[in-house]
Amino acid sequence: MRLHLHQDSETLGRHAAKEAAAWINECLGEKGFARIVLSTGASQFEFFNSLIQQPVDWTKVEMFHLDEYIGLPESHPASFRKYLKERFVSRVTLKAVHFVDGERLPSDILDELEKAAGKGPFDLGLIGIGENAHIAFNDPPADFLVDSAYKVVALTDDCKEQQVREGWFAGLGDVPDLAITMTVSSIMSCRKIISCVPHEVKADAVGRTLATEETTPEVPASILKTHPDWSLHLDSGSASRLPIRVRGGIA
Repeated sequence: MRLHLHQDSETLGRHAAKEAAAWINECLGEKGFARIVLSTGASQFEFFNSLIQQPVDWTKVEMFHLDEYIGLPESHPASFRKYLKERFVSRVTLKAVHFVDGERLPSDILDELEKAAGKGPFDLGLIGIGENAHIAFNDPPADFLVDSAYKVVALTDDCKEQQVREGWFAGLGDVPDLAITMTVSSIMSCRKIISCVPHEVKADAVGRTLATEETTPEVPASILKTHPDWSLHLDSGSASRLPIRVRGGIA
């Protein structure tokens, strides 16, 4: 793990975007293309603002969507397809895009995503950490062993409450019960993982993730510590409850 501490979310997003772009360009130089996995959410706003400004030949980059609610129309403000189209896909020209379309029959979209994912390794995963320490929609207790690329999951109340607090839904009853998510094993197959985790509301999840060397399904993000190339970017708020052994200066 490489821990990067920043003063604020804007600085965090800028530095993480530069790291992501440098790795994508390294992949392009190595093999002529790159396959990336992108997450969404309020925590990624500054990252995407900086990423689209980076000197990358996006026409050689294939993008995979991390997760999406089942049954939620793309026109809904909480739609992750809407989020990615507005903040990224409409602003760069990509080689290919693989959306998780929650309005289609789940078995059909799962089959399509499985086939697309199986065509080669993911080079980069942009993987956030939720307030309940989930990664993608793998809520605790997460299944670390399932070997499919994507699966259908039931969302926990903790997960739903985060979506309401962030303003995506008016109330808990408005949040869909089910979603399609990239699995933990598929996330961990990415050659490199970068996590942008700003804001004090994430401090407890970050602290629990880094509290021990052990991993546990009850803290899904703890599995990221076992990845050979994981960069974790925090700001002063999200780093406020770091264990003493991993504390450092704020950049």
